[in-house]
Amino acid sequence: MATTSAIPTTPLQTSGVEPDAVRRRRRRSDRRFGSTADVVIFIALCLGAFTMLLPLAWMLSTSLKTQENVFLLPPQWIPRPAEWGNYLRIWEAGPLLRGIVNSSIVSLTVITIGTITSCYAAYGFSKMRIPGKNGIFLALLGGIMIPFPALMIPTFMLFSTIGWVDTLLPLIVPGLFGNLMMVFFLRQYLMSVPDSLIEAAVIDGATHPQIFARIVLPLIRPAIAAQLILWFMGTWNDYLGPIIYLNSENVQTLQLVIANFNATYAVQTDYPLIMAASIVALLPVLGVFLLFQRQIIESIALTGNKA
Repeated sequence: MATTSAIPTTPLQTSGVEPDAVRRRRRRSDRRFGSTADVVIFIALCLGAFTMLLPLAWMLSTSLKTQENVFLLPPQWIPRPAEWGNYLRIWEAGPLLRGIVNSSIVSLTVITIGTITSCYAAYGFSKMRIPGKNGIFLALLGGIMIPFPALMIPTFMLFSTIGWVDTLLPLIVPGLFGNLMMVFFLRQYLMSVPDSLIEAAVIDGATHPQIFARIVLPLIRPAIAAQLILWFMGTWNDYLGPIIYLNSENVQTLQLVIANFNATYAVQTDYPLIMAASIVALLPVLGVFLLFQRQIIESIALTGNKA
């Protein structure tokens, strides 16, 4: 009677499939790496925030000190008692109120009209059929590459010839025609808006101003808010333009008034007075940021979604 020998069998290995244990180890390794990277990023962001906030904290602390306590070692971060009278002295030490009014006139006029101009320009360069618009846009971008020191003397001579020196007009009129960086940013933002929306509105009989007001403007409102804050900060804190064109005390902007504080009172080591004036100059920028912070967050979120 024939007998059959047992043939040894081995378990089949499926190629390309990892065992569960290997996958679990890899997931644990990825989680450890991800958590380590998150900790490093968090520490770096905390250091960056500390570096940014430390000068502001020193400025606020100094504005509430006496002259004798400014350079005490170790530093006294919370002054006791707080010299709130420094915020009363700044209004008597110089034309601070006049500087705030002049800076407000320049900033609000430029931001209001210039933002409208920039938005319409961005819409035209992105959605309207204009012959040679790309070449015109590149030429405008080329103007950004010209350094401002190369333009200071020609522009000063131009404004001097037409009698605008020692007035606010050289600071206002150029900004009424828009901001090239805002035009560039909004144009790139609008390039992601489908042309079918614009074409459908045109077919329905809408004009370009109606399309811009009812379709485009709600879409780019977060981007406008982000650029508006940056432009307002640049206009409000501008020092180079006013020091070139403004001489009389009654037309000086806030930054020139604070610079005069620095020239007058730094010699007397009255740094609390200077820091108190700087805190007052900071408040409008902080207020604009708090007013538009929701739109800024929406702009960042929408930009991330588009990416």
